[in-house]
Amino acid sequence: MAIDISTNYAGLTLKSPVIASSSSLTGKPQKIEEMAKAGAGAIILKSIFEEQIIMEVDSERVNNMYGNYPDTENYVSFYTKKHNVDEYINLIRSAKNNTDVPIVASINCISVSEWVEFAEKAQDAGADALELNMFILPGNIEQNGEEVENIYKQIIHEVSPLLKIPLTLKIHYYFSGMANMLYQLAEHEKVKGLVLFNRFYNTDIDINKKKLTNASIFSAPTDISMPLRWTGIVADKINVDIAISTGIHDGEAVVKGLLAGAKVTQAATALYKKGVDYIGEMNTFLKEWMEKNEYERIEDFRGLLAQKNINRPELFERSQFMKYFSDYN
Repeated sequence: MAIDISTNYAGLTLKSPVIASSSSLTGKPQKIEEMAKAGAGAIILKSIFEEQIIMEVDSERVNNMYGNYPDTENYVSFYTKKHNVDEYINLIRSAKNNTDVPIVASINCISVSEWVEFAEKAQDAGADALELNMFILPGNIEQNGEEVENIYKQIIHEVSPLLKIPLTLKIHYYFSGMANMLYQLAEHEKVKGLVLFNRFYNTDIDINKKKLTNASIFSAPTDISMPLRWTGIVADKINVDIAISTGIHDGEAVVKGLLAGAKVTQAATALYKKGVDYIGEMNTFLKEWMEKNEYERIEDFRGLLAQKNINRPELFERSQFMKYFSDYN
């Protein structure tokens, strides 16, 4: 039996559902080439930040975005000088010239501003798609949920007219009406994919130095539970393809994501810890699992365990919690 692990995502044809997620690894031309050779279906380039594109950083603007941290302005100013737009455009061109897989540009954005014009430059440089990595923390007590959600919609509205390539959105789970928000984002004609979910720096506290620090930047295998749940709930109910990101540590996680209804999975932590060649092992696991279960193509089983396809759809919701404790007792 011939096993075919190719898939379609956001209008792109991929040889594998294992995508190299945006990270510092995907900002290095040599690593990008190694990932493509290892069997990555596509590569999401390291994100360029809104602040890097704007190139003009002043203390008032930075403090409005991040709070009053004295070192923040210097940090962002350093990035705008070291990683400018020209370098990112060159990264896109290098990746396209030296690989045979789709290359997706990534922009980390938090507002609507002049950075949106960069989307067109990324497209002209050869990017096959654009992923907007959007995380607008709903931390303003004077701003309601609808106002926060409208920022996402406004960003899409401003970027879309500039693009001919597919647009995907990497978002978080801080929405009060999660399923409805995913539905609304998917309804925009230019949005072809949703990535569930982005991973952001979490705050920790050093009790000895009495200062704020960052928690671990790496995901854990158990982190897949949140994107699995929401993928399962909305898969094939909304008009876009879904990618699962966070918790994709091995081939088993890839299979789980596909069974829940995702078209692709994005991995980063696994590549840091096990090397980029591990992509090949993830693909091998998927092929062997498909052969064992007599599936020739991914579409033969994709979404098999999505909420709409199981006998007890409530298992994706509160009753799953109740069932666990009922069985335990």
